[in-house]
Amino acid sequence: MSKSFVKVIDSKGFMLWRKIEKNRSLLSFDLEVTARCNLNCKHCYINLPVKNREAKDNEPTFSEIKKITEEAVSLGALFCLITGGEPLLRRDFFDIYLFLKKKGLLVSVFTNATLINKDHIKLFKKYPPECIETTVYGVTKDTFESITRKPGSFAVFMKGLNLLLSNQIKVNLKAVALRSNLDEFYKIVRFCEERIKGYFRFDPFLILRLDNNKERNTEIKEERLTPKEIAKLEQQNPQRLQVMEKNCDKLINPGFSKVKCNHIFHCGAGKINCTIGYNGFFRLCPALNHPDCIYDLRKGTVTEAWNNFVPQIRNFRSDKKEFFEKCRICGLFNLCMWCPANAYLETGKLDGFVKYFCEVAHARKRMLKK
Repeated sequence: MSKSFVKVIDSKGFMLWRKIEKNRSLLSFDLEVTARCNLNCKHCYINLPVKNREAKDNEPTFSEIKKITEEAVSLGALFCLITGGEPLLRRDFFDIYLFLKKKGLLVSVFTNATLINKDHIKLFKKYPPECIETTVYGVTKDTFESITRKPGSFAVFMKGLNLLLSNQIKVNLKAVALRSNLDEFYKIVRFCEERIKGYFRFDPFLILRLDNNKERNTEIKEERLTPKEIAKLEQQNPQRLQVMEKNCDKLINPGFSKVKCNHIFHCGAGKINCTIGYNGFFRLCPALNHPDCIYDLRKGTVTEAWNNFVPQIRNFRSDKKEFFEKCRICGLFNLCMWCPANAYLETGKLDGFVKYFCEVAHARKRMLKK
């Protein structure tokens, strides 16, 4: 292929300006070892039932994971996040974790903590993770299980979390702000801050399903907070508000109106990180599942995907007037949840306008202006 730009029109009518960029360094990769989960959280964008045969059959095998990891390391990867679904459902989780550690990677694990047992603790104490990160959905049984829809899940979550903390395993706690836990949210924040001195974050944004399940998408939308509620939560969180105020000139930037570039991707997708999907597909980020933006690793390599495929995707452009006038030149771009991945999940188009995202951005602006 020529090193100059090559103009191609994809199946959706987008212009693809292709240019091969050699020797870009990969810093980290997310490894989705499964889409299956033992919980059934209302807001989750990926989870499938534990006994879903198709999901299990499509999971990357341990041999495939080893090959992928070796390629990622050769491209410069230093960090790896093991995630899912619930990664501890994999019977070969110990093998996967140890292989990643022995390749010299700094390994983190996202888990719901309900399956943590003494064997996991023994593993993590002998080969410490960069961190174990888990989400606190509620601090009472009723709230927690109204979200997970799994009877008994609160008790096993607390058992798993206490096992981790009592054994001095590094734990990051996070929360998701939902309609179902809003009344209890400040108690959730206190619960997290009392147990860890360092890292805590909360996320008020819910993305839609990767599989475009309409019924599940309806549930996710019902769990979303209003723009005003999101802004209020952020205003009442001192750390978050301080960071937003400090970076106000970057978050609200009227100078964006002078930008003439029509590239769709101005986010960090595929710059230093990528996602190895639960079905063996390479994605630029966890949420980017547009059919033109995924690469089948069973038919190619991580090296080919990183060096050649990623630059092609990042050169996607749009000539849609609405995209350019409403989103691309908006001074609130950095306050907005909009990105090509989320736009596709919401509208079926990488450059689609999402009213809810826009309303959230303006609510955050009003909060910061106060």
